Amino acid sequence: MQKTFVLDTSVLLHDPKSIYSFGENEVVIPSVVIEEIDSKKNLQNEIGRNAREVARSLDELKALGSLSKGITLENKGRLRIELNHKNISNLVGYFNEANNDNRILAVALNLALDNRKGLIETPVVLVSKDVCMRIKSDSIGIESQDYLFDKIEDNGQLEENSGYVECYVPSEMIDAFYIRKALEIDEIAAYFSKNSLYANQFILFKDEGGTSKSAIGKYKRNVNRIEGLYYGENSYWGIKGKNLEQRMALEALLDDDIKLVTLSGKAGTGKTLLSLVAGLYKTNDLKKYNKLLITKPVIPVGRDIGYLPGDKDEKLRPWVQPIYDNLEFILGTKTISKLEDTLIGMNRIEIEALTYIRGRSIPNQFIIIDEAQNLTRHEVKTIITRVGEESKIVLMGDTEQIDHPYLDSVGNGLSYVINKFKGQEMAAHVNFKKVERSSLAQLAAEIL
Repeated sequence: MQKTFVLDTSVLLHDPKSIYSFGENEVVIPSVVIEEIDSKKNLQNEIGRNAREVARSLDELKALGSLSKGITLENKGRLRIELNHKNISNLVGYFNEANNDNRILAVALNLALDNRKGLIETPVVLVSKDVCMRIKSDSIGIESQDYLFDKIEDNGQLEENSGYVECYVPSEMIDAFYIRKALEIDEIAAYFSKNSLYANQFILFKDEGGTSKSAIGKYKRNVNRIEGLYYGENSYWGIKGKNLEQRMALEALLDDDIKLVTLSGKAGTGKTLLSLVAGLYKTNDLKKYNKLLITKPVIPVGRDIGYLPGDKDEKLRPWVQPIYDNLEFILGTKTISKLEDTLIGMNRIEIEALTYIRGRSIPNQFIIIDEAQNLTRHEVKTIITRVGEESKIVLMGDTEQIDHPYLDSVGNGLSYVINKFKGQEMAAHVNFKKVERSSLAQLAAEIL
């Protein structure tokens, strides 16, 4: 059954192409949304870019006819700019203030009332990324939903992907794996479906007899066998994997055949520390890469403190302080000044704001993107397509700690990359579960 979808401003600012995401249904954009889009177009960030793209798209579409009367889109759907937000009399009994949100609600309510009267045939749905807007809509009897298009591709939920699977085999097979450092895929066919494995997935072999004997391997699809860890069992810059996930992560981070590594997990699991260790080892010790580039999206947690004084590096310092903390721990320095002297002497580390990545080509570098869960799909595509020849990129973050107002655990850039690159020869993923920061941090992560 066809529907009429009323789009909130947050949807268009989240995905400028959202008007094409509703199939053959009718899409209604309240005129007040256009006003809000106009107010955002001069912002020099992702929201401003999306606002400008929406404006350009609508400007091109008006060549097809009057937007206020409605036009037919290339996907056979209908698009219309609706002006009836001025009639808020039907809404006054619920919300008295004549703000923009309530004007958008008035459009949806007036259309819904027309549907109940039989003046229009299609039921009305308000689509918004704003939780409070959806709550207000439901409270006055209008169906509402989150913008689901970027989640429908993944069946509306994030597929569980820990990066490894368990396989119960005889004790003798584990012994053979330790001796030969590999197992042919056909050797485990009786114990595990080889069709369920994907490239660079880790396998935890356990003794089917119930003993504590175990081993870790990685599926190499190009040679169709499971190989033992080559890097994950060793120590680098005094840092060694403390648990299963950390050892698997080191293996992926140090494998030159893997060009994209995604790491997810709670704070304190070691994502940043291990990534920095791997980057330092590859750039400073092995000279595999010319530079270690570290960056993260600049999104405040809690109340923004406003503009910061100083030059670019001084402004950036508070945002990347956790990275400096980890570098200080790795390098074993006692003061910040000594740490900076060490970094200058190494001359191979660059800590940059994500804002300055756009337009660059980044060849022969080890790139670390921290807090990648705060990236949109467009932003993460922009970043990965900047990666040049002989470079490696690591995206990490906690999909349950998102500070971006329009993202969630499924619709963020990190989750998007994890799902889209699953099974690719040059990609690997590890999900961290055990907090290694301290016993208190582990307890807090579990109970708070």
